[in-house]
Amino acid sequence: MTRQTDINSKMRAILIDWLVEVHLKFKLRDETLFLTVNIIDRYLSCVVITRDKLQLVGVTALLISSKFEEIYFPELKEFVDITDKTYTKEQILEMEGRILHKLNFELNATSSLKFLDRYTRVHNLDLESEIYMKARYLLELVLIEYGMVQYPPSKIAVSALCVACKLSEAIDWSSNLEKACQYNRGEIISCMKDMVLLLHRNKRMMLYAVKNKFSLEKYGKVSETLFC
Repeated sequence: MTRQTDINSKMRAILIDWLVEVHLKFKLRDETLFLTVNIIDRYLSCVVITRDKLQLVGVTALLISSKFEEIYFPELKEFVDITDKTYTKEQILEMEGRILHKLNFELNATSSLKFLDRYTRVHNLDLESEIYMKARYLLELVLIEYGMVQYPPSKIAVSALCVACKLSEAIDWSSNLEKACQYNRGEIISCMKDMVLLLHRNKRMMLYAVKNKFSLEKYGKVSETLFC
């Protein structure tokens, strides 16, 4: 984002917030959302775009991620319709080619979600548990906040799990977890603090997609209980 001249981190946040809604509407896999954001950030790090093309980059990244992660992905027409026909099929396909070419077709990326699933099991917690859902909520809030890209996915994942444990008054650290994540407690403190600040700040943000998503029964309604 630092090289962009016509868009900023707030515009990116609005785009990701919208994509969370679209992703939920299309009923796509969780990993598809994380790959979408990864593609967007990698592309924006090397290509300067105008603000009128930002949504095009976002919806095209979702299309690419869907093709990569999903068994059955939405038709191209659905991606056109979701933008209220702001872009044509041809524009989306052209942008798809540009993104894939710029990224050298390298789409297989490790996400914080994959790390979280691993660390949750190592910490003897279930992937259906309230603690896990709170950590998942944190991960998706992190997707919206550009400032959090400074942290690698593994650190974001273990920090989210530890914050979620603390919020649930559960044991948040163990030798097994430290061995699995390869961080010591001191190395994740700054990331944990930034997550807590983000959680507090989310109350005042005018972006509601992640909060609304995690207020659903499927996600244990965890967003209704965290600093509300």
